Amino acid sequence: MPQLFARLIGVVLLALAAGSAALAADRPVVRVGVLQFGTVSWELETMQRHGLLEREGVDVRVVPLALKDAANVALQGGEVDVIVNDWLWVARMRSEGADFVFVPFSQAVGGIHVRPDAGIAGFADLRGKRLGVAGGALDKSWLLLRAYARRTVGEDAASFLRPQFAAPPLLNELVTRGELPAAMNFWHYGARLAAAGMPEVLGMKEILATLGIGDEMPLVGWVFGERWAQANPAAVAGFLRASTAAKALLRESDAAWEALRPSMRVDDEASFAALREGFRAGIPKGAGEEGERAAARAFAILAAEGGEALVGRARELAPGTFWHGGGGR
Repeated sequence: MPQLFARLIGVVLLALAAGSAALAADRPVVRVGVLQFGTVSWELETMQRHGLLEREGVDVRVVPLALKDAANVALQGGEVDVIVNDWLWVARMRSEGADFVFVPFSQAVGGIHVRPDAGIAGFADLRGKRLGVAGGALDKSWLLLRAYARRTVGEDAASFLRPQFAAPPLLNELVTRGELPAAMNFWHYGARLAAAGMPEVLGMKEILATLGIGDEMPLVGWVFGERWAQANPAAVAGFLRASTAAKALLRESDAAWEALRPSMRVDDEASFAALREGFRAGIPKGAGEEGERAAARAFAILAAEGGEALVGRARELAPGTFWHGGGGR
């Protein structure tokens, strides 16, 4: 009798496992292109670890990518369904006939961090000094800094100081070693500099406020094709709801962050806390309408600074750039 009972239990467990596998096979899969070691992976890991995707009836297949350009190419080539990029790229692509759309992911912004021994107490003290800049000459932060310099000191930042463009990890290394006095890096690299005792002397929020843009502007978002979203409404809606739930969990739960610590590649508590709080500060607030208006105001400034090399044929934030299809707004 005990053996019969054990066999019955085994049959039930096998049936349950088969049922679960069948349900998983029926769930739509969203292929997400992710830059290795980026902050997006923290949110995706949270979705998976806490069953948020399963709850929404979707699965995610993470496609690791090495470079931002590789993500763009993968999306355009249909190798992935979703990437993270900025609305400026989406607007440019839409002006060229593509149907990509943008849903805010983060409004976390970087700033200028300086070595404490560099004698730099504010933006004016950067005159003639080298400033490391991440992202290249057409990076949004650098172009906005150029506009800010014109507004505040009456001079283009490109002549006011000496920009040195380099990859984000290298910039942090150069500042830490004392080979650069200051750097304008992406927010998560800036957080590491702050944790290492490099104070921020000018934040992007101040730059945006001075330019009349407002501080609700999202910097990056989920980007996908509109036709793909229309063809896969359950997949995109479930994915965006899982994203929203993951952000809510990461906003409120320190325990959720402890689980992410190995993926964050931090060596000290100060860096861990700075990255956690920086991510939380960047979680978009409200329904997003003000963020869209802020992006439209920023587009005009960025187009004037970067010209056709930045925005292509676009002359304004292309209609439909921000997606209003539901699920994540």
